[in-house]
Amino acid sequence: MLLDEIPLTTLHGDDTTFGAYAGQVRLVVNVASRCGLAPQYEKLEQLQRTYGDRGFTVLGFPSNQFLQELGSDDAVAEYCSTTWGVTFPMFARTKVNGRSAHPLYKELTKAPDASGKAGRITWNFEKFVVTPDGSVHRFRPKVEPDAPEIVDLITASLPTV
Repeated sequence: MLLDEIPLTTLHGDDTTFGAYAGQVRLVVNVASRCGLAPQYEKLEQLQRTYGDRGFTVLGFPSNQFLQELGSDDAVAEYCSTTWGVTFPMFARTKVNGRSAHPLYKELTKAPDASGKAGRITWNFEKFVVTPDGSVHRFRPKVEPDAPEIVDLITASLPTV
């Protein structure tokens, strides 16, 4: 399946596709409100504010597969808005591993990380940068959103002005 054809549902229940964000540098992150890595939301939002008007977007996918997400999409929306001021697109709670993993994650997890390892999502806040040409770059949960390897990839992939 082509990434851009994959259907998505927003946190507010609207249907869209991954392709609605085609042509942009997309940073896909599986998030969880009760995770110790949740402060990464702040850096994700800063990236959105810094590069969002230049052809970049963060796409947040709440997941409870590690038992650290709130119980409903409405609760996630309120938490993200009031705690972190999230303005980037957020999607319905999503399974990222296993047979019932969302099709987007089934495709993204085929991409290896810097050490060459592909496969299952290891924890919350695993990041995938999808560049406008469709290439997928994977960063493990403890790599901060503003790490040089992520920021350099984002800036190198943005359209030139």
